[in-house]
Formats: sequence, structure tokens, C-alpha cells
Amino acid sequence: MLIALIVIIGLSLLILGHEAGHFLAAKAFGLKVDEFGFGFPPRIAAKKIGETEYSINWLPFGGFVRIAGERGEFALVEGGEDAAGDAPEVLRNPAEDPEDERRKFYVQPAWKKSIIILAGVFTNFLLGWLFIAIVLMTGVPQTLVVGGTEHGSPAAAAGMQTGDIIEGYTNAQSFITYIDAHKGAPVTVTVLRNDKTITFTMTPRTNPGPNQGAIGVALEQGGAKREGFFAALRDGLFAAGNISILTVQAFWHLIVQVFTTASIPAGIVGPVGIFGVAEETGRIGLTYLLQFIGIISLNLMVVNCIPFPALDGGRFVFILVEKIRRAPLSYKVEAWVNGIGFALLLALMIALTVRDIHGLI
Repeated sequence: MLIALIVIIGLSLLILGHEAGHFLAAKAFGLKVDEFGFGFPPRIAAKKIGETEYSINWLPFGGFVRIAGERGEFALVEGGEDAAGDAPEVLRNPAEDPEDERRKFYVQPAWKKSIIILAGVFTNFLLGWLFIAIVLMTGVPQTLVVGGTEHGSPAAAAGMQTGDIIEGYTNAQSFITYIDAHKGAPVTVTVLRNDKTITFTMTPRTNPGPNQGAIGVALEQGGAKREGFFAALRDGLFAAGNISILTVQAFWHLIVQVFTTASIPAGIVGPVGIFGVAEETGRIGLTYLLQFIGIISLNLMVVNCIPFPALDGGRFVFILVEKIRRAPLSYKVEAWVNGIGFALLLALMIALTVRDIHGLI
């Protein structure tokens, strides 16, 4: 229950941080922000500070920001083009105060719009980097984990499974030395699995075949030594960059498989699956859970950068098209395209969720 609560809070902070990126960028450029919401409606309470209303809502997962003029509610300045034949400097609603109109999103130059739109994904990268740096500063307990078992091997016959944490050892070589010293004789191996300690008895093979170990397990070393503040920031930045690149590659393979085979790779999970993975990660330790949340933040950054309608990447493409056309796009067209994109994303999330739930049954 505690792990689930930490995961909910962590994911909510990631989404809230994403929206805060848009909010802070808009404020920095002097735009009018109508509302910054914590959670999603229905509303619990709200307080207006300055010109922005800050609301607390019943659904606590993330938040939202409403920037004035972001939805394109405007009318062309009377007279259309100016004497020089250029587009009007300000597209305004005649009922609005001219100064307020100049502070709306849709009248901003493309570079300002782009920064505001991309500020959310930039914030997610910063949060991912921060979480990983914190993990490196606190250090990760060193563990030895079973990465897989060979079919028909002594380890598989005894019941060892992928993900088992071998107790009493922190590096692969010491465990291998112990096993090799007892070839042909029964040995006991104790592992931690789902918060339970399990002891297996097996006999290491005296003459294993090529590329086979005495008991037939693949070993993975986990953990990291504690680093200083600046070293953790440096290594955390490199780690965040590498994770981002790997995430881009993974999503590319996902997109290719979805469009070529109409199937979703087995390793891809939805919201329910994320909670399952997080729960398993949390059982290993809080540090690993923080690392997992950092990786999720970097995943959110990559996903939102995809040039797909309803995502920040798609909105950025609209800004580029508008810049090339030197004229604003029809809001109705943009709304329809974003609506279709959102529906497709929702369908994908539902498909992943159904598969996750089916896997739990």
C-alpha cells in the first residue's frame, strides 16, 4: 500500500512538473495564465493570486495549466493586412483590452510558442536527471540478481527464476568461485523473491557444456557506490541522456511493430503494468523506486516529443507549419486533428491496460 502511494505521488509530481514547465515559461514571457490546477476536476477549492487562479481538484493524478489564448479564440483585426501588405501584428478580439490581447498565446511569435510548448518536456528531463542524481548521491545497495536460467540446468530444476536476488553475494565472481569450488556436491543457494526468502539445493555440474555454467544461471550485478554531489550530477546527466536515447530507440521499434504487424511488443506495459513493475521495484528498495520514477520521467519526455497530434511534439509541428505558412492555422482543423490523435492514444492506452489486467488474472 505504501509503495502504491509513493508511486501515485511520484507519477503525479512528474505530470505536475510537466505542466509547471509550461506555466513557468508562459509567466516568464509575461503571458496571462488563467488557471493552474493541481489534479483534475471536479474542483475542490480555488484561490486567485494576482491574475491566475490556483485550483485543487478531486482527481489527484497530475495537473493542468490554462494559458490565455491557447485555444485560439480570436478574431482578425479589422482591416486584415496592414498598408505594407504584412499580416497584422496583433490578432485580437475587439472586446478585449489591447494590452491583454498582446499577452495571449496565439499572438506570440513562433519561437516563444515553441519554448512554452517544449518547456514541459524539458522539465521532465530535469526531473529524470534529478531523480537519477539523487540515487547516485545516496548510493544503491549492491546486489547479485538472476538474469535468467538455462533450460534443464540445475538452477532451473531447483526452481530459481529470473529476478531472484542471491543473498550473501554482491558480485558475480565471488558467487561463481563458490559454485565452482563445490562441483559435483550439493550446495544451497538462498534468494530473495517478493519479500520472501527461499533456499534451493542443487548440485553444480562437473563438466558443463560450452557457454554453460555449473548451475546454469545468468548473473547481473546491480547497485552503485555513493557519489559526491557534483559527480552525481555529472554521471546523472550522462545516464539520463543514455536512457533517453534508448527510450527513443524502443519507441521507434514500438511504432514500427504497431504499424507493420498490428501488435504491441510483450515488454510494453500500460498504467496498470507500470504500477506492477513499480511495486516489484519498490520491494527491492526505495532507492530503486526513485530510479524507476526518474526513468518514467524520461519516458514521458520522449513520448511527448513524438510529433503526433495531442502531444507536445505534435503541437510544435503545428507551430512550424504556421511559421512556414506565415498565417495561423484554422483552430477547428487543429482541434479535429488533436482530437483524433488523442482518441488513438486513448485506444492504445486501453489496449495496454486490458492486456495488463489480463496478465494479472
